[in-house]
This record gives sequence, C-alpha cells and structure tokens, in this order.
Amino acid sequence: MEEKKPKQNQLNIELKEDVAQGTYSNLAIITHSPSEFVLDFVRVMPGIPKAQVKSRVILTPEHAKRLMHALKDNLDRYEALHGPIKKMDEGQGGPVMPMNFGGPTPEA
Repeated sequence: MEEKKPKQNQLNIELKEDVAQGTYSNLAIITHSPSEFVLDFVRVMPGIPKAQVKSRVILTPEHAKRLMHALKDNLDRYEALHGPIKKMDEGQGGPVMPMNFGGPTPEA
C-alpha cells in the first residue's frame, strides 16, 4: 500500500474552541497607514450609547487587497446561491447608527 505523503507547502491551521465560537460584529471601522490596514470590528447595541471594539485585525496592504478579493469572490458565490443582497440604499431599513465614537471616521 502506498503511503500518503503530506503535500508540499501544506499549512496546518489550529482553531481553538474559544475562537471557534466567533465574535458578533455589526460595524467595521477601517483605517490605514502607508504600511498597514487596521480593521476594528465593533458590536453596537440598540439603546446603549457606548460601543466597544470586539476585535482588531491588522493587515499589510497586500493582504488587505487579497481579503477584498476573497470577500468579493465569496459574496458572488453567496448571491449565486441565495439571490442578491440588498444594498443599504435599497430599503434595507434598520436604525441609523452613529458612525463616530470619538475615533477615526469609518470607511465601511
């Protein structure tokens, strides 16, 4: 019987249980410098005037662009299966959230 050899350049990724639970976010604030993009994921709750950053991801510009393309590819596949996602200006509705919490002006 032939032994299966690990593929070259194979990466084993560990997903710890506490991380696997995920963190809900309904607001992303994106800022950048010449060398990095910072994505702050925030959870805004109705009736609560203060919101906290729940997670921060820092990327190089190259990885930010790869993430953008990966998101677009996944959104295209999602819409092919489930239909188009309504744009915010197409009557999505919902409360208007304040977009400045004393930090940078959000761009997404």
